[in-house]
Amino acid sequence: MLGVRVREGFLGGILVVDLGGQYTHLISRRFRELGVYTSVIPYKSLEKSILSKFDALVLSGSPLSVSELDEAELNKISELVFDSNKPILGICFGHQLLAKLLGGNIERRMEFGRTGVRILKRDPIFNGWDDFEFVWMSHNECVTSLPNLGEVLALSENGCIATFKVLRESNVFYGVQFHPEVKHTVKGLRLLENFLSIAGVARNWSLSDYVDRIIKEMINEVDVNAKALVAVSGGIDSTVSALIAKKVFKDKLITVFVNHGLLREGEVEEVLSNLRSLGIEPLYIDAEERFLKLLEGVSDCEERRKLIGEEFVKIFRELIERDPEIKYFVQGTTYPDVIESGVVSGSSKIKTHHNVGGIPSWFKMRILEPLRYLYKDEVREVGRLLGLPEALLKRHPFPGPGLAVRVIGTFTREKLEIVRKASKIVEDTLREYGLYDSVWQAFAVVGDDMWVGVKGDERDQGYILTIRVVESSDGMTADWVRIPHEVLDVMSRRITSSLSRVTTVTYAITSKPPSTIEPC
Repeated sequence: MLGVRVREGFLGGILVVDLGGQYTHLISRRFRELGVYTSVIPYKSLEKSILSKFDALVLSGSPLSVSELDEAELNKISELVFDSNKPILGICFGHQLLAKLLGGNIERRMEFGRTGVRILKRDPIFNGWDDFEFVWMSHNECVTSLPNLGEVLALSENGCIATFKVLRESNVFYGVQFHPEVKHTVKGLRLLENFLSIAGVARNWSLSDYVDRIIKEMINEVDVNAKALVAVSGGIDSTVSALIAKKVFKDKLITVFVNHGLLREGEVEEVLSNLRSLGIEPLYIDAEERFLKLLEGVSDCEERRKLIGEEFVKIFRELIERDPEIKYFVQGTTYPDVIESGVVSGSSKIKTHHNVGGIPSWFKMRILEPLRYLYKDEVREVGRLLGLPEALLKRHPFPGPGLAVRVIGTFTREKLEIVRKASKIVEDTLREYGLYDSVWQAFAVVGDDMWVGVKGDERDQGYILTIRVVESSDGMTADWVRIPHEVLDVMSRRITSSLSRVTTVTYAITSKPPSTIEPC
């Protein structure tokens, strides 16, 4: 797979050492917001030649325990990290690992969610912070003591060392137990900015540089005279990928739009119109019956994701077998897809995405993923740079498996239609009240559970339907939106009035994490 690697000949910026955390690339994303070039590399791939290219290192979080790393791994990390003579910031697990390598003590003590932190000693890392701040914690272990050379700068309200500093020769190491990269740590970005200043890292990078680099990298690494197949869904991710691929393969690019029968109401016509307005004439394949027959009666959502991914690939293989000149397959994978599918070394799988873990091993086509290390908001900005209309850029993200992941329990066509029509009501109501553009996603979910109701003075039994509306900037973290009760009331009445099989409407009020945005 073609992705982004450490830029050849580039000196400076931040190297994020990926220890398998769910937010690793979000750390990278935040530094990019601050105008700094970043690259992410799994810790098992660390080499001195790579470390020498950067101004500073960040050690990421991880689902692992420090005690799970064997002595050989600890020694390798210690040698490479400390011998690099670079400023270091350890975050969450990285904070614990740094403390362990420096001789500190780690104990099992959990902290999750919004947590208070009290600053014990003022330091440049806390410029712009008050003496007490709320941060976002997500860990099972914490640092309880440091060797004499370390300074404890802040404690959590539960007694964990929240921040420490170690001066070693001419270098400085910081550890923070919380996650400054997530929006829930309100002043987290300021802390990262402070670290850049302390480390002397230049802020001279932009997203347009990244796009230029991706295009040049693809041109250098592929046969531009060969044909490439790109799958488009009409969403921002796949459309931007198609536009980038078009700059590389030009008229050798074959764009395919497969209707899997799991799209939103009226979406087929809208997608075709949007693509044609961008100068893309897709090959349209109506495979609705093919997919729905496959999914009928399947209860396990992860299984549905895999079935959808495999069926897509079968369709693409059929096209490729008809045209041997097709050598490449382009898809709109973004980093949230990658990290949630658990394909990064050390990371825990949350769910399989049809364009990542859903690709079967027998598909041998070379896959190009120009957006693999970008977040949703970055993809939107790339789309803006490439000239996508604002209406398309403001379109809510939509999962590749479509409405199949918004049906909980047994998949049926009846439940699919309920979700499709109810989601349309939710979106239309938000537009009516001027709220659509201010939220990240809004949709309906239905499961197997039933609720007794009264319709026409008679006892009735129907589905429980859940409305989900969230706000986010990147898709990695999200908060539920405090929709006015009046708007929720309108949605509920419209849904129960127009959908006879729904008797009760609920509203989901859990953030990501601990939940995910989509139900399954």
